[in-house]
Amino acid sequence: GLYAAIICAALACPLGLLAQELDLPARAADALSGSEFAQVIDGLELDARDERIVSEILGGNVPRWLRSLRPVPIEAVGVGSVTIWVAPDYLAVGSDADYLLVPLAPGTAQRIADELEMSLPTPAMVDAIWRAASIKLEPEPIPPSSEMTTVRVFLRHSATLRLQREVWEVGDRLVAGHKKDVVVTAALNERRDRVAIYGWHEPDGTPIQPLYLGHDDTWVDYSHGIRLVSRVIEVDGQEMDLWDALRSPDLAT
Repeated sequence: GLYAAIICAALACPLGLLAQELDLPARAADALSGSEFAQVIDGLELDARDERIVSEILGGNVPRWLRSLRPVPIEAVGVGSVTIWVAPDYLAVGSDADYLLVPLAPGTAQRIADELEMSLPTPAMVDAIWRAASIKLEPEPIPPSSEMTTVRVFLRHSATLRLQREVWEVGDRLVAGHKKDVVVTAALNERRDRVAIYGWHEPDGTPIQPLYLGHDDTWVDYSHGIRLVSRVIEVDGQEMDLWDALRSPDLAT
């Protein structure tokens, strides 16, 4: 933000070299826990549910360990070094100990990203995040059913993943492998009414979910995760806007 820019100007350093955080207000003392919030949104239609989630996240009701972004190196042919900064886990509502990982419609996820000057990842970024993660959780699929799009199953899956995190004492370390990512991809140019999903890596690095655009953009199930990526990236030690990099013939791939 502006504060980081002032410090960086004073030190003559690229913004990307500074620690990056989600630009959110502090969590209120009376904010809902994840399980309390799940009760509030259970049974709401998708649009109403997403609006409540947006309000909670932009209001700062997210775990403390979600706020500090983590650097991820990107393998780049013909470029000395590229680093992106990513949220250590998927978007969640609630406290450090009681939180709900919140799947969202892609348009809603993009709204949050835009508000915070962030992006959703590409599939290549998802692979790089998994490689860089110090904690690689094993996927915990729930058998497909008509319930997989309900808040009850969201909460159930969050609880399962929370137990995995507690075993590892993850804190704010980078964690991956436990969700499919909602991604951005050039394929959406031709299918703008779709959600693009990718990832959910097995322990050997194989993604369970290849890039898939088979669902329309109102399909939101428990397995989807929203990972935020900063638009401030570093290319050969210099700050660059991620969107400019994705438009660059030399950097996009």
